[in-house]
Amino acid sequence: MELNVRSDRKIVEIWLTRDEKQSEQVQKELKLVYQSFKGTGYTVVAFLSGEQSLEDTASDLICYNRKRIAQLEVEQEKKQDIAVTM
Repeated sequence: MELNVRSDRKIVEIWLTRDEKQSEQVQKELKLVYQSFKGTGYTVVAFLSGEQSLEDTASDLICYNRKRIAQLEVEQEKKQDIAVTM
């Protein structure tokens, strides 16, 4: 578990690995962290590791964005062609 206190933003970040998020001991520690910051004005945020491969997910996102950009460019070109022919 990694804990980062961002005093300038009043945020407490907690980063958990796949194994840690299933651990009863870590869950107990999380409760203590939540309790210790209760009423202080800080927002406690827990980030849990996902189940998918970061590499695969990032690759899928990049491919989707490239396709979407190409679609938007084609649509823009069609609009320009229509405007020129009128």
